[in-house]
Amino acid sequence: MSEKKKMGRPPAGTEPVMVRMTHEMVEAIDAYRRVAEDLPSRPEVIRRAVEAYLNEKKKERG
Repeated sequence: MSEKKKMGRPPAGTEPVMVRMTHEMVEAIDAYRRVAEDLPSRPEVIRRAVEAYLNEKKKERG
């Protein structure tokens, strides 16, 4: 029988952010998760998307 890993404390230097999304957006996130090699969590998908967006905007600003 496998044991479920406990979450533990969140990493230092992080903040929780509560975001409401439409059902359609959550479905799109879940669809992306299913095709990603590492099956990231919903929060991880959102972190990656925000990071990619911010990096792109940073490149546009020069």
